[in-house]
Amino acid sequence: MTQYKSYETERLILKPTQVEDGAFILELLNTPKWIQFIGDRKVRTLEDAENYIKNRMLPQLERLGYGNFTVINKEDNTKMGCCGLYDREGLDGVDIGFSFLPQFEGKGYAFEASNKVKNLAFNDFGIEEISAITVKDNSSSQKLLKKLGLTFEKFTKIPNDDEELMLFKIKK
Repeated sequence: MTQYKSYETERLILKPTQVEDGAFILELLNTPKWIQFIGDRKVRTLEDAENYIKNRMLPQLERLGYGNFTVINKEDNTKMGCCGLYDREGLDGVDIGFSFLPQFEGKGYAFEASNKVKNLAFNDFGIEEISAITVKDNSSSQKLLKKLGLTFEKFTKIPNDDEELMLFKIKK
């Protein structure tokens, strides 16, 4: 198996999500905000979570060299959330996304992790433009995207989803 690089910020470690992160992914994908704002991925067991990582996260990491990062607190090694760059069906270019367990929201971790990922995209991965999508009622994500420098472009839809989404973009 290829060893993928982890990255650090002042308070965080961003480690490419692997199968051994299954228990954490199971917890994160079943938080109320994940289900409300991102969608129910029907991940109900540890085996479901491990398969989700194997089938949805690892193939992109192997194909492009970047993908979903598990965000870990440097101080105590606690897994707090995820942040990453996604090659999402129905969107042109690369999409930045983030989600944290409720106890880690509102502390600047999402900005710190997302800002690092944005800089990696532009400076290390050769990406020229980053997109982001969010539902209209997710004001926290919209605020964070604007803080990262992304601007609202238009409303859009992605395949197999009837909900209208807000599309944000930033160029290098």
